[in-house]
This record gives sequence, structure tokens and C-alpha cells, in this order.
Amino acid sequence: MLLLRHRSQRLTSAVSQHRIDGRRVVITGATSGIGRAAALELARRGARLVIVCRNRAKGESTATEIEQAAPGASVDLVEGDLADLASVRAAAQELRDRYGSIDVLINNAGVHAVAPRLTNDGFDHMLASNYLGPFLLTNLVLDRVTAAPPARVIVVGSEAHRLAGRLHPERFEDLGDFGLLRSFRAYGRTKLLDILFAAELARRLAGTGVTANSLCPGTVVTNLYGQMHGLRAVAPAVSRIPLLRTAEQGARMTVRLASDPALDLVSGRYFTSVPGLGLLPPVRARRNADLQLRIWERTAALVELGT
Repeated sequence: MLLLRHRSQRLTSAVSQHRIDGRRVVITGATSGIGRAAALELARRGARLVIVCRNRAKGESTATEIEQAAPGASVDLVEGDLADLASVRAAAQELRDRYGSIDVLINNAGVHAVAPRLTNDGFDHMLASNYLGPFLLTNLVLDRVTAAPPARVIVVGSEAHRLAGRLHPERFEDLGDFGLLRSFRAYGRTKLLDILFAAELARRLAGTGVTANSLCPGTVVTNLYGQMHGLRAVAPAVSRIPLLRTAEQGARMTVRLASDPALDLVSGRYFTSVPGLGLLPPVRARRNADLQLRIWERTAALVELGT
């Protein structure tokens, strides 16, 4: 397996049309934005979709829309709120009960909050939604993924990870107090944690036939930014700026990482679709395997993995 730890790569903008007929694809955050666009395109390519959704009504509506747009598509639903660790455990158990194997797991769901708030578990809601929940879900169903090699784990990160600052392995979960401007740093930290998670996971999966990669879909004006009240009114206009992307354009990299056979043996990479940023050196944390291991172990303790 080709395991490259310290590179980022920009995939070409050409839209590949690789089929993945019959492959079981589990995706979070697919009821809107990039996730919905990726789910629809993967369904068109023959994937058997499983949407992990927080809101069943929205999930059912999305499933109906996908099945109408992609005749013959198979779309299942599993309820799960990534910000609630008990809900994550329940969703993981349902996935385990229903499916003997998972070919592709896409950790796509994400939020950008402009003020901190705590979950029932006592964690910052943005940290739990973007990082802790996906980490726990992935680990709880990992045996179903490794049961279907060559399989893939995909983690949607962001170039905002460059704003994260220094990570302390013993207190990275404390995002501190933040408002609109400081929220970008807090959000960036959750995305850096996602990227480090994917890198450490790739090392742990070496030799199994299962890959793990992370990506930045580019700057996409979706409802993630719509949660930021100050930007909601201007989002339609901003989305027409050439350097920004539609949800469909932002989904292209996720779709390719899920479907391109040329990537069967590619693991441990971070792919960016932001022009030029793939040429920049990675931030220090992405070069520090020891830090990634310590953060993994700390995260496992925080979410009580294995208990």
C-alpha cells in the first residue's frame, strides 16, 4: 500500500465517471450541501447508499430525491447525531447489525459555530460534531470496513486547518471562548484534528487493504456557512465568486476518493482542491506522527472507546 504521510495533493478538476455498482457507501451529513451532492453522484454511479442523518424527516426527503434523480438507486437511513456520543454508539450498532461489510465510509458532516455551546457529554458542540463523533463512529464500525477490502475511509477536512495554531495533546478539546472572528480558528482546529485522525488511521490500517485519506473540498458556500447569521443573507451572491464553488463542484473530490480505482492503494494523504495550496508545506502537526498518536490516544479516552 502506498502510504504517504507528509504530502498534500490536488486532484485534477476533470470529473471522472468511475462506477461503484453494488458497493456499500455510508455517508454522514448527506441531507444538504456537499454531502447531498456527493451522495447523489455516488448513487448515480451505482453505490448502495446509507445516509447517517440527525433528522429522519430530512433523511427521508433526501432519500426520496436521490431515488427519483437516480432511478434504481438504493438508499437506506440510519439515525445518528454526531454531537451526541450515545447517539453515535446507537447508530454504529445499527450499522453493525444491518451490514456485514462497508466498502466506503465518508465522514462528511460538519458545522461551523460562531459561539461555543456544550453537548450533553460536556464537549464543545462543534468539536463533537466535526471530530469526536466521526472518530467514535469510524472506530465502532471499523471491523465492518476492514471486512470489505479494498475499502476506504474518507474524512472531509478543510484548508482552515492552517488557522488552528498549536495543538496540545492533553487539552486540544478545549476550544476556549470564541465569537465570529475567533470561530475560524476553533473550526480550523476541529478540521486539523480530522486530518490528523485520518493520517493515524492510515498507519493503523496499513496492510489491511483499507485506505484512509482526508480532503478539503474547497471554499463552498453551503448551509454550513448559512449557520453564521452574518453571512446567510449574502451567501447566494458570494457563491457566484469564481474562486468559490457550488456544492456539486465541492463534492467532486469526495466522489473521486470514493470511486477512482487508481486510488485503491493510496492511503495517508491529504488532498486539497484549493488552487495553489497543495504546493504549500504541511503544517507541523501533519508531519508529527508522535503527536498524531498521542492525540488519537487522548481522543479514545475522551469518547471512552472500548468501554
